[in-house]
Amino acid sequence: MHPARIPVPYWRHRIQMAKAMGLNTVAVYLMWNQLEQQEGVFDFRTGPRDIEAFIRLCQEEEMWVLMRPGPYVCGEWDLGGIPPYLLAHPDIRLRVSSSGDPRYMAAVTRYIGQVAPRLRPLMATNGGPILMVQIENEYGTYGSDSTYLAELLELWRDGGIEGPFYTQDGPAEVQRNRTVVSGGAIGLSGGTAASIDAVHRSFPTVPVFAGEVYPGWLTHWGDSTFQGEGNDISGTLKTCMDRGLSFNIYMVHGGTNFGFTAGANADDSSGNYRPDITSYDYNAPITEQGAATARYTKYRNLIAGYLPSPPPPVPDALPTISRSEGADLLPVPYASLWDNLPAPLPADATVHPRPMETYGQNSGLILYSKQLTGYSGGRLAIRWVHDYATVFLNGLYSGGLYRQTLPAGAAAASNIATANAPLTLRASPAIGTSPRLDILVEGLGRTNFGHALVDRKGILESVTLQNAGPLTGELTGWQVTTLPLDDAYIAALEPRIGRPRRPGLFFRATVQLTEVGDTYIDLSAWTKGVVWVNGHNLGRYWHIGPQRRLYCPAPWLRQDANEVLILDLHQVDPAPISLHSRLTDPAVPQSGFKVMYADSQETARENGAAANAIDGDRSTFWHTAWSAGSPSLPHEIQIDLGARYDLTSFSYLPRQDGSGNGRIGDYEVYVADSTASWGGPVATGTFADTATEKTVNFATSTGRYLRLRVLTEAGGRGPWTSAAGISATGNPSA
Repeated sequence: MHPARIPVPYWRHRIQMAKAMGLNTVAVYLMWNQLEQQEGVFDFRTGPRDIEAFIRLCQEEEMWVLMRPGPYVCGEWDLGGIPPYLLAHPDIRLRVSSSGDPRYMAAVTRYIGQVAPRLRPLMATNGGPILMVQIENEYGTYGSDSTYLAELLELWRDGGIEGPFYTQDGPAEVQRNRTVVSGGAIGLSGGTAASIDAVHRSFPTVPVFAGEVYPGWLTHWGDSTFQGEGNDISGTLKTCMDRGLSFNIYMVHGGTNFGFTAGANADDSSGNYRPDITSYDYNAPITEQGAATARYTKYRNLIAGYLPSPPPPVPDALPTISRSEGADLLPVPYASLWDNLPAPLPADATVHPRPMETYGQNSGLILYSKQLTGYSGGRLAIRWVHDYATVFLNGLYSGGLYRQTLPAGAAAASNIATANAPLTLRASPAIGTSPRLDILVEGLGRTNFGHALVDRKGILESVTLQNAGPLTGELTGWQVTTLPLDDAYIAALEPRIGRPRRPGLFFRATVQLTEVGDTYIDLSAWTKGVVWVNGHNLGRYWHIGPQRRLYCPAPWLRQDANEVLILDLHQVDPAPISLHSRLTDPAVPQSGFKVMYADSQETARENGAAANAIDGDRSTFWHTAWSAGSPSLPHEIQIDLGARYDLTSFSYLPRQDGSGNGRIGDYEVYVADSTASWGGPVATGTFADTATEKTVNFATSTGRYLRLRVLTEAGGRGPWTSAAGISATGNPSA
C-alpha cells in the first residue's frame, strides 16, 4: 500500500486492515516527485509526505516494512515518481548512470541524500521495522546497465544504509539482463513458486521471493470496465504458504490517485497512450474506501490456516453517506477560467510553443494564444498535443484534439480530432477575420512504464495552419499562460463569468451535511474535468469511463456546509451530482428480469427468443426476425426488472459465437415506472463494432422498466439486432 494514495487520518486503519488479513509486512513506495516538486525543495512533513510517521505507525502496529524508494517506482504514478522538472532539459535521459546523464544522477544523488538519513534510524538493524530497501524498480524491463544499479547501491551506502537490499523484476527480465545488485535479494513481478524455482536455478546463491502478486489490475480511461475483477490469487498464496516462500501482494489496498498524480501507459514510441483513471482501487482485497471484499475474507481465511495464532479482528467498517436528492446537489456556475487567467509569460520565452515543463509547470492546464489576422478558416495541425486540447476562436468553442483515439460517440459529441489528426476550423461572421486563437491543453498522466518516460505536457513542437490562405504555415509569436490549478490558484478564484456560454467554467455547490462519512461523488452527467471538495483535489473525471464517481474521504468533509467545486472543460450548463457509498453499484439481479415486449424475435430458423438476452447465458442470444420478413430498424426490447431500482448503468453483450450480425450501433436507453410513458432517453450513443461487453453509465435514473431502442446495426450488415446479454447496475429504490 502507498501512503501517498491514502488520506493521512486513515493510515493506521489501512495498516490494521492488512494485519487483520494475516499479513506481517507493508511494502511502501516513496514518490520522489511528491517529495521534491521543485528542484532542490524537499517536503517530508505536509500531508502524506511524512513517510517517517507512516513507518512508525507500521511499527506501532507490529508490522515490518519493505521500503521501495525508487528513484523510479512505476506504480501507475505520474512519470513513475520521477520529478517533472528534469524534463525541462530537452535532451534529458532518465534511469541511466552518471556517464549516461550526469544531470539525472545528480538529482538522484540529492534525493537519496535527503531520504537516507530519514530511513537509517528506522532500519531493522537499528531497531526499526524496515527489513529491506529496494534498488530501483523493474529495471530489467528498461535496461541492463549494471553500473547504474551499482551507483544507486553506493549512494544508499554513502547515506548510512547498509541493507539488506533487493531488486524487483519479471522472471524473464532478470534472467536475461542480470539486473541484480551485489549481496541483494530478488523480488519477482507476477511471482509464483514456479518462477521462484526458475530464477533460483539462474541465481543459486541469491534469495528470491514473489515481490508482486497481482490480486487485481490497473484501469485506463476508456476501458470497457474496471480491470482485474476476475483475478484470484488463492492458488499462488497457498503454494507459497505451503513451501514457506515470501510474497508481497500488489496491491493489498490501492487507494486513490488524488489530484494530478495518476500515470499512464504508452508503447516505446509514446504511441497507444492510455492514461490511468483517478481510482486506484485495483480490485484489491481492500477497496479504495478501505472496506474488506469477499476476496479479502477468502485470503484471510487461507493465510490464517498457516499462522500459529489467529490474525487480529477485522477493523470495523468506516461509515459512509449517500444522497441522491436535494437542491444543494445541483451546482451552479461560479467562475470562468477565462476571467481568472494569471499573467502570461514573457513574449521572448514564447516565440514557439513549448511544453509546460519548459516553464517550470508540473501539471494542470496550459494556454497558448495568438491573434490570427487575415483568418478565413483552415485546418489546425499540432505536433504534438499532450494530451487533450480545447480550441477557441474569438472565444467560441471550435473543437478539440486528443493525443489518442476516443470512442466515436465521445469524439463526435465534442468535435474532437484524435490521434494527431488536424482539427478543421470554420469561418463565420461571429469569428471574424482577426480572431484570437486559444488552445487550452490539459496534461493527463505522464507515462510511468517503458521507454517513453520522457512524456512532456502541452504543445511539444509546433502549431501549423493548413489551407488557411495567407496564414498557411507555422504559427509563431505566442502568448502562453500557465495554469497549474494548484491550491493557491483555487483559493484565489474570483466569482466572475464574463461569457457564460464559453466552456471552461467552474461550477459550485454548497452541500449541507448533518453527518460525515466516506462518499463517492457521482459525475455521470458531466463531461470532463476536475473536482475539489473543501479545497481538496479529488482528481479527474471523464465521461468515457469506466470511472464515474470520485472518492471523497470523510476527514475532508464537515458537518455543515461543504464546497464542491467542478471545473468542466466542455459543459456550460450544470448537471446534478449525487453521493454514493461505493465506487460502483451492485448488479441488478437478473433472476427478477422479464421481457415485457420485443418488437421482433427469430424463433423459426434458430432460437433467437428475446428471453435469451436476460438468461445470464453468454452462449444464447436474442436475434430479431430474419428468416421471414427481416423487419427494418429500429428495434427494441422492454424489460421488467422485477422491482423499482435507482439505476446507474446499462451493459450490453453482443453475440459471442463469432458472428458480428446484429451488433448494436446507435442506441437509446430509457428507464421508467410505466411502459406507457417512457419520457426521454437516459443515455444515447454508439457502440463499437466489437464482441466485447459495453457498459453505459448515466445519471441515477429511477424506475422498474428498462427499454433498449436500437437505431442502427454497427457494421451495416443488415436490418437486425442481437444481444447475448442485457444487464444493469443500481440499488433498490424506496
